[in-house]
Formats: sequence, structure tokens, C-alpha cells
Amino acid sequence: MSEPDLLAGVLRGVSRSFYLSLRILPRDLRSPIGLAYLLARAADTLADRPWAGADERRCAIDAFRAALAEGYAPEIPAAAREAADLHGHERILLDRLPDAFAALRDLDPEDRRAVEDVVRTLADGMRMDLDAFAGGSCEDPRALGTRADLDRYAYLIAGVVGEFWSALGKRHRRALAAWDLERAAARGIRYGKGLQFTNILRDIGHDAARGRIYLPREDLAWIGLEPADVRSVASWGTLRPLVADLATSALDHLDEGWSYVLSIPGREMRFRLASLWPLLIALETIGEVVASDAILDPNRRVRIPRRRVYRIIASSAARIRWDRVLEPIVRIRMERARRAVTAAGSP
Repeated sequence: MSEPDLLAGVLRGVSRSFYLSLRILPRDLRSPIGLAYLLARAADTLADRPWAGADERRCAIDAFRAALAEGYAPEIPAAAREAADLHGHERILLDRLPDAFAALRDLDPEDRRAVEDVVRTLADGMRMDLDAFAGGSCEDPRALGTRADLDRYAYLIAGVVGEFWSALGKRHRRALAAWDLERAAARGIRYGKGLQFTNILRDIGHDAARGRIYLPREDLAWIGLEPADVRSVASWGTLRPLVADLATSALDHLDEGWSYVLSIPGREMRFRLASLWPLLIALETIGEVVASDAILDPNRRVRIPRRRVYRIIASSAARIRWDRVLEPIVRIRMERARRAVTAAGSP
């Protein structure tokens, strides 16, 4: 199967949302960004599925990182290939990993180094995840220690993507040649952190059922809760102000994401759209999260309906070139999300 088939077929199967952004990206950015996503998703599949104990999964991630340095796909543990909970598309991804590494070797040397660096850092975040939650279970979950731990995790697992995205954009797109890369990368890091904070808040109940609490233990203690209390829907009234506080942090990061989008010249429409859509979806998601009374229920995850996603895409695509007509779309959603967060944090 060719690289276009790899990116279109396999990537579409493992991430419908990211595939939307990949399709709209300029052609010269699709290969390095798409390959980085596929490699990171393969590493995440090895690290995140309960196909073996934590030690075996750590070894798999370490082998993956070593394979990046060598340029050849790691050997996939048999237990990972045979895991009963592995979805069909994820099985295909692991089977196609040698093809993804072959495509990586064929990249321009600078792009290859950029992909290797970002995937290695993302794998570091997955390793941090395994270490932080070692021994956690549904009955006895583990929590991150501090806000600093949460911030570091958000950088490793998402903020670094903002740096990667910015560097590739400046390198490949003539309209971005004059970009202040240091400033763009800093904004991109904040943007990525905002997206990761949003994911964490959306998945509190689901993650807690797997023994993982990303809400800092020091913050839980401040409001009189233990990590195990997050498993109880009855804790929502006590937990809600903390969720609202973290949602405010997410929105502050996402505000930098909006500045990032605005820094992309309007004539660079495809790169701008691909950068904008995750922001708009995150703003919708935060509003839903703080308004929900069920985010601690692992069986009721907040999801934005596809029809709303397509409305977001359609409304922004027609306005993407002009800041003055694009800004109301973003500001209305930002203000709506902030009002919802303020209401959730009120006693």
C-alpha cells in the first residue's frame, strides 16, 4: 500500500477528527504531519491498552523510542497484536507500522528529524502516564501530584505538537516565511495544552474507571476529596468548582490558540483552517463539559455530534480569509464557553 493509502486509509480509521484537519492541510504538510500522528497513535496503542501489565507496556514504549533512533519499526509484542479489546483499525495500524517507518525514512531529512523528535517527546508523555498511574485501578485510582505535573504532562502529550506544527509550517509555506517562529511556537504550545486540558476534563469519568485521575491530587485535597472520590457521581457538587477552575485555564490556553490562528496570513487558507477547527470544537466541548452533570459517569462521555462539527467546518471555511468576519465566530463561542464556566464555578 502506498503512502497516500497509508495516510488516507489507516489514519482515517484511527482518527476521524484529525483526518478532517489532515485532508485540508496543504499537500506538502500532509506526509510529515500525518506520519507523526500515525506513529504517535501506534505508540499510544502499545502504551494505553490493557494488553499486558505496566512493566510490559513500559518496555514496549522504550522499544518504540529505540526504534525511532534506528529508523526501523519495533517488534510488536504478541500480546499486543492479540489483545481482545483492540479495535480493527488499531490492529491494522500495528500491522502497518513497518510501512509507516519506511515512509518516515523516505522523508526529507529535516522533516524526518522533526517527526522523530515530536514522536519521541509524545512517547515520553506516554511513559510519564504509565509511571504516574502505576498500580492504579478502578477501585483504587492514582492521581497526578501537582499542577506542575499536569502542565508538564500537557506539554509532553500535546503542547509539543504546537512546536512541531509551527516549525513545519514555517519551513514549507512561503506565506509563513516571515513568521516569528519562537513566538508562534510558544503560542502553539499553549494551544496544545488547552486542547489537552479539554480532553482531560471531557474524560474524567472514563479515565477514573481505568485508575487514572489527571486532576492534581493537591487540588483534590484542597476541596476535601481523595482520588477514589472522583469515581463517585455523588462527588460532582464538590468537584465542580475545581473542574471550572481547570476549564478556565483551558480557555486561557485556547485564547492563545486563537492568537496563533490569527498570526497565519489569510491567504494561507488551508493551514489556517486546519489550525482553527480543533479550537472551535474544543470551545464547544468545554461548554458541554461544565454544563453536564454526568462527566463522572464512565459510560456517558461528552461528545460533540457530527452534525455540529460539520456546521463548524462549513461556517468557518467561508470566512477563513478575513479576520473581521472570522473573529465573531470564535469570540461568540469563547464568550459562551466562559459564561458556562463561570456559572459552573458559582456556588
